[in-house]
Amino acid sequence: MKTKEIYEKIIRFLSLKGPSLPIQIAKELNMNSLFVSAFLAEMVDNNKIKISNLKVGGSPLYFLGGHEARLENFYNYLHPAEAETFLLLKKSKFLRDSEQEPAVRVALRNIKDFAIDLNLNNEIYWKYFLVSEQEVNELLKVIKEKYVEKEEKEVEKEIKREKVFREAEKAIVVEKARMLPRTAEKKKEINEIEILEFNPLVIPEKTEKLKKERPKSNFVLKVIHFINEKGFKIIEEKSYKNKEYNCIVEIKSQLGNIRFFTQAKDKKSISDKELRKLVSDAQKIPLPAFIIYTGKLSKKAEDFLARYSSVLKAARI
Repeated sequence: MKTKEIYEKIIRFLSLKGPSLPIQIAKELNMNSLFVSAFLAEMVDNNKIKISNLKVGGSPLYFLGGHEARLENFYNYLHPAEAETFLLLKKSKFLRDSEQEPAVRVALRNIKDFAIDLNLNNEIYWKYFLVSEQEVNELLKVIKEKYVEKEEKEVEKEIKREKVFREAEKAIVVEKARMLPRTAEKKKEINEIEILEFNPLVIPEKTEKLKKERPKSNFVLKVIHFINEKGFKIIEEKSYKNKEYNCIVEIKSQLGNIRFFTQAKDKKSISDKELRKLVSDAQKIPLPAFIIYTGKLSKKAEDFLARYSSVLKAARI
């Protein structure tokens, strides 16, 4: 049987049966399954057919482009936790990564046939693989509207806080003036003070001495030098100790400038718990995370870094 003829028979079979195992195709063609597997691999490389990440009895499924929806019939072959996540995503259509339990977040990254990640407004969302582009655009519109609404509310709160602050300071000034001796001259001063409106931009002559900035350790200076040497830009310093430095760094990439919540640690070993906390703190901003370390990553930390590479980067100095 010629190669072209074998290709045609495989395509015809997949067109009728949908996603299939190599052994099923081999039986239909009356050929050795090893030979059929070789043909299938070649057809995948040539983009004639597709292969699933999901496995049935240790073997992936082969299917034609456009038949992706038929993979739903095999979701029960997923790990139980992954199957539950599949059903949750199918029902919800979209899931916000930061709102999910750790087990669900891991499962979403494993069910690659059914979960597609989206970066919307610097947040990771997961969409069900059959969700249309129109539904994605509608979700993006809702997210943007919520973000604008949130910003407007924050501005409104800030204005109210400023107003309360101004009124409180004005009341304090007037009350202090009333407590002064009521001589004729003082009464005149009091009346003048009472009509004054407090201006927060005017700084009193007697101000509290600013706290002296704590000097940076050699490690912190080394980290800052490393960041600058790499061409990165420190946008904001958060905090620092002798062996730890926290800041927000801006990094240039092909997709434009990306900001990372960055933490540098001078330790012999970095644990997965430390990385988990870093990612959690970064997502509260929300930003992806960047760890700079001097020692080494534990085995669990390396696994965590590999699993969450989309939101966590690392560099050793």
